[in-house]
Amino acid sequence: MAKKAIQDYFRGDHAHCMGCGPQNPDGYRIKTFWDGRQGSYRFTPRSHQLAFPGVFYGGMIAAIIDCHCIGTAIAAAYDKEGRLPGTLPAIMFVTANLNIDYLKPTPMDRELLMLSEIKRQSGRKSVVTCRLSTVAADQPFVQGQLVAVRVA
Repeated sequence: MAKKAIQDYFRGDHAHCMGCGPQNPDGYRIKTFWDGRQGSYRFTPRSHQLAFPGVFYGGMIAAIIDCHCIGTAIAAAYDKEGRLPGTLPAIMFVTANLNIDYLKPTPMDRELLMLSEIKRQSGRKSVVTCRLSTVAADQPFVQGQLVAVRVA
């Protein structure tokens, strides 16, 4: 697994995203670690991300899926081009479509794991699938699919 998250390579205009931008002081700091096959992000929800007692806020889950899947698309594109992350010219994607299935309430009190994979890469588009579960058990609370379009 990569020791450095793909977002740690973002610079300049690419580093200000609310969800994953390392230069946004108010951002969420979402991180995607790419192992050449899938992206992963481990985290524990914070108390201010509560939907109602014991349940993680779905809007925050959507933001995590968005940034994590974009990070996965970027990392996979660097791999596909045989380049190291952060080399110039920078690779960047934006979200064209995001679909989320909330399967059951996501708990607040456990470490969670977001895993994503590239389903398809074609031209400027990548389709990324993901699932959110606890680290301890592989039963998903949420699954999603994102269409990413390369802009840089």
